[in-house]
Amino acid sequence: MDKEENAIILDYLPYGYPLEKKMMPIAQAIGSKNFTLLELVPRRGVKLEVNEVVYIGEGKREKIYYILGRLPTNKLTETAKQQLGDFIEKQIADNEKKFVEFFNNAGAINTRLHQFELLPGFGKKHTDAILEERKKKLFESLEDLKKRVSNLPDPKKAIEKRILEEITGKERYNLFINI
Repeated sequence: MDKEENAIILDYLPYGYPLEKKMMPIAQAIGSKNFTLLELVPRRGVKLEVNEVVYIGEGKREKIYYILGRLPTNKLTETAKQQLGDFIEKQIADNEKKFVEFFNNAGAINTRLHQFELLPGFGKKHTDAILEERKKKLFESLEDLKKRVSNLPDPKKAIEKRILEEITGKERYNLFINI
C-alpha cells in the first residue's frame, strides 16, 4: 500500500483529548489517497482548520510535526464524524465515474456472494436486477442505475455507508478502500 502524502483535517483539538491527561494538540485526519484515519501532531504554534489539506509525506512537513498513528474509530469526535460523512459524500460526487464503473464491472466474490450484496440494503433480487440491466446496456451514471433498476436503494447512500464501514474497519471485504 502506498503511503499517504496528504491528509484532510477532520477535527483539530488544540488542547488534546478532554479526558486524557496530556495537553498535547492533536488533529484527527483522513488520508486523501487510502482513506486512512490518522492522528497528527501539529508543529508548535500551528493552528489547523477543519477541511484543511496538510502534507504528511516524506521529508519536511510544514504544519505537521509527526504522525501519532492510526486513529481508533472510538476516538472520533462528533465533529470528525460529521466531517468524515461530508468527505465521503464529496469523494463520491467527485469520482462518480469510478463508482459507476463498479456497477458496470463488479463480479461474484464466490459462488454464493456477489459484490453488490456487500452494499447496505442490496440483496439477491437487487443483484439479479442490476445484472439483467447491465447485460442490456452499461450504466452511464448512478442516476441512470437508479432509474433502470426498480426498488433499488439509493446507490449513493449505499456507497457512502459502505465506505464509512470500510474506513472504520467493520468489514471483511473492501470494495472501495484498498487497505
